Amino acid sequence: MVVTQEDVAVNGSRGPSSQEIADTLRERIRTGELRAGDRLPTQAELAEEFGVERGAVRQALRALQQDGLLSNVSKGSPPRIAESAPTWEEPQPTMVALAPRLAEAFAAPRVRIDAACLTAETLMLALSEPLRLIHEGRLHPESIEARILLPSRDINLAFPISVEGHGDDDPVHQDWLARRNAQGQVLRHNLQALRYSHGIDVQVAFRALPFTPPVKLYLLNGVEALISYYMIGRREGSLESGSGPTDVYDVLGTESLLFSFEKAAGRRDVAFVTESQKWFDALWETITTDLKLS
Repeated sequence: MVVTQEDVAVNGSRGPSSQEIADTLRERIRTGELRAGDRLPTQAELAEEFGVERGAVRQALRALQQDGLLSNVSKGSPPRIAESAPTWEEPQPTMVALAPRLAEAFAAPRVRIDAACLTAETLMLALSEPLRLIHEGRLHPESIEARILLPSRDINLAFPISVEGHGDDDPVHQDWLARRNAQGQVLRHNLQALRYSHGIDVQVAFRALPFTPPVKLYLLNGVEALISYYMIGRREGSLESGSGPTDVYDVLGTESLLFSFEKAAGRRDVAFVTESQKWFDALWETITTDLKLS
């Protein structure tokens, strides 16, 4: 990295960069040390605290302003923490975090859910919350469109696989395929049932990925992206086929942490949601194929 004058402390030693200053202030907002409406210290005070020139502080404040974290930004007085500044929560296990986000998404009149994952298990289970609210009369969507990308049955999965090897005849592969199909069928049935019980226009479609997704991605109404990394480990498990314990490389999808990005949270989140949607749409329209759950 090129060290500019703005990254150099007054005494000649290198201080924190403007990015590092911005990250420190973001953390103070996240933890509640700085609350909505609070006025920041002056640029001179911040420069003295961090041991940098004022230029580095100005760059940091510009970054926070672009993220929607500051208000009343002017040369006359220090800015304040924005009243609408987004709050951060610690990432939660996927199963815990997805259900309330889906419930909020289903409050919209036109619901669109895009998902790319290894199986539909997490989505199937998490949908029980908005479905319950619909049946209780607390949510009234007019239409629901769900597009789901799952790995093709014809590829050699990276995981789950037997530690000793893999292939089409691998019982681990066959077990995954049975779960993929069963969970997808339940998800589709539960959503399509709303067409008859509540008159909701429901469209559910699946397409097959030609690769094993390293992450699970959920896109809600085009305004929020939730992403979780598949954490791979070695474990011994029993297959549903009843073939006995098998040593496999597998993931625990419902326990992986889910990270949320919302367009309302600032420019960085806007970029992440927008690019994630473009990535999903490109896969859906190009290298994926029709998927039959059978």
